[in-house]
Amino acid sequence: MSSLKNMKGVEAEKRAISFLSKLRNELQTDKPVTPLEDELPDAVLWNQYLDYQRNLSNGNGEPSWFQSPWLFVECYMYRRIHAALVQNPPIGSFDVFKEGKAQNFFESQEAIIALCTYFQELLKNIKDLDEKQLQGELFKLLQVSLWGNKCDLSFSAGEESSQKSSPLQCLENMVPYIIVDDMEKLWSLLINTKKRNTEKCNVRVDIVLDNAGFELVSDLVLADFLLSSKLADEVHFHGKSIPWYVSDTTKNDFNWTIKQLQAANHMWMSRCGINWEGNLKKGVWVYQDHMFWTLPHVYSSMAEVAPDLYADLQKSNLILFKGDLNYRKLTGDRKWEYTVPFHQALNKFHPAPLCSLRTLKSDTQVGLKPGQGEQIQASEPEWMVTGKYGIVQFDAAPSSS
Repeated sequence: MSSLKNMKGVEAEKRAISFLSKLRNELQTDKPVTPLEDELPDAVLWNQYLDYQRNLSNGNGEPSWFQSPWLFVECYMYRRIHAALVQNPPIGSFDVFKEGKAQNFFESQEAIIALCTYFQELLKNIKDLDEKQLQGELFKLLQVSLWGNKCDLSFSAGEESSQKSSPLQCLENMVPYIIVDDMEKLWSLLINTKKRNTEKCNVRVDIVLDNAGFELVSDLVLADFLLSSKLADEVHFHGKSIPWYVSDTTKNDFNWTIKQLQAANHMWMSRCGINWEGNLKKGVWVYQDHMFWTLPHVYSSMAEVAPDLYADLQKSNLILFKGDLNYRKLTGDRKWEYTVPFHQALNKFHPAPLCSLRTLKSDTQVGLKPGQGEQIQASEPEWMVTGKYGIVQFDAAPSSS
């Protein structure tokens, strides 16, 4: 029986590899982007979006790999990689990026230990912190979560991308590289919500996740801090429903990470893992995914394309968007003038107050001071794509909502 199963597996692998070779060939030779042929629930939406791209080209032929918006073909490529596996059981649920994500996690052990240790020590006297100290700790953990976004496997193209050193020691030196810093606005939103809030309604923070590995651990620490400091009563995490952009977090990655921490041969790591599983069991942490996050649409179309998700996000008091892809989708991935206000670039996407924590890896950036972008550009032509600069960029939802 098992040899039959093995043969089926080998056959499926061969088919998947031929699908992927075909994909590679289409990409390298600038072929037209073809409709998806699988039966997955999102295929219809993808093909409608492809039609929309066709209509945009004003009869200038089919949208092809080199002649289409970068964001669209990039997302489309990951969706096709997924299709190659899904259409070939028994390897349909195999995550081709799993190994890279696990390796990133294990190579970042020292940084994870340092962060878990720092955090567990902080929890011992969190009750005694005054407001100023609490604010200082929030800012620290926001920065760890921000710079954790440097370790991105789709960005590093297989080069070393793990976090080796203690993530807390270098924060001071990194402050000059935060080119938009709205941490004060985040703080006043959270502290005022907490003060205004009567017992009746929970304060909810949502985190739209980016990478697994060290970055995810930094997000989980931030989420635990928000609960432990009573700045939030519940945290909702949004991951990807399929493997995406190499290192993006799926439900399997999320659960695997917590299990790894629990089982770690390190007191503070395992303490974090145990507490976090407890948060999920108690329902004060909620993991959810939605196919919208792996569609090609920018976020200003969410209310129309995924009204259920938009309505859910409207229940949040604050949404944190991690990473570069989320920023590209928030701002429509356009070549904006640097000084265009963030609020304007969001193009009416305002479900709740939101904040982008992002290191710059693609050339779109808004909300800068006059001359700020040009000044960095003069000394560092590649500044927008190296991951060296970061932003904590906040937008308050319209007061009418």
